[in-house]
Amino acid sequence: MAKCEVCGKGAHFGNAVSHSHRRSNKIYRPNIKTVRAIVNGGTKKVKVCTRCMKSGLVERA
Repeated sequence: MAKCEVCGKGAHFGNAVSHSHRRSNKIYRPNIKTVRAIVNGGTKKVKVCTRCMKSGLVERA
């Protein structure tokens, strides 16, 4: 599974609870995009979550 290369956010697991309160397995995945970013003075493709892109932790190329 993909992880954010900036913050390390990955998939989390839990239960999906229906209206009748029956439980099944659920995977909560982060919104990860592949973007071209400036890393160490050069451009590189990195997998970054949209939260890191929005907060300005990634400088787009």
